[in-house]
Amino acid sequence: MKHHQDIAARAMELGPEYGIDAETADRIARFAEHLEKWQKAINLVSAKTLPHLWERHIFDSLQLAPLIPAGARTIVDVGSGAGFPGLILAILNRWDVHLVESDTRKSVFLRDSARLCGVPVTVYAVRIESLDAPKADVITARALAPVADLLRLTAGFRQPGTIHLFPKGRGAEAELTDAQKTWTLTIGRTPSLTDPDAVILQIGEVQSK
Repeated sequence: MKHHQDIAARAMELGPEYGIDAETADRIARFAEHLEKWQKAINLVSAKTLPHLWERHIFDSLQLAPLIPAGARTIVDVGSGAGFPGLILAILNRWDVHLVESDTRKSVFLRDSARLCGVPVTVYAVRIESLDAPKADVITARALAPVADLLRLTAGFRQPGTIHLFPKGRGAEAELTDAQKTWTLTIGRTPSLTDPDAVILQIGEVQSK
């Protein structure tokens, strides 16, 4: 119970910029508690990061929220895994969120977590390349694949004005260099608030060469 309260308190500290009120903070804490229970049965996150769930996973996902354009409506999160960042963004209850996770057990966890938190999301238990998903205003992916591969995999979800938010580690620039062999990109970079070596890539205007 104390851990639940700690997570809720930390979420509340982020305040209006992140769209977090007391009810939202409680949903985030409920999700964290649920993940810890499921972790005993299936490997949702690395065991060594579980004691740092807030910093390594929840806040790392929440920091994408202020980067989402005001007019955005639809988010497609690919490789959703344990719900980072897609389900965490869905808990903020501001967008129509679609989660793509081919691992059956993880997709069941995502649906169960969304039900527990009272969050309307759509979960697709299929491979990304076989999915006929709605066009996205925002595409997110975390710890899934290099940038070039992500842009290829998500091509079917893009529409004019789509932006891509990809949290990346110290290899971000090398990944961008590789991606630019295939794609012409508009690139923005926002330093990560959870890792001094990480960055959130903001990619728009994707055109194949």
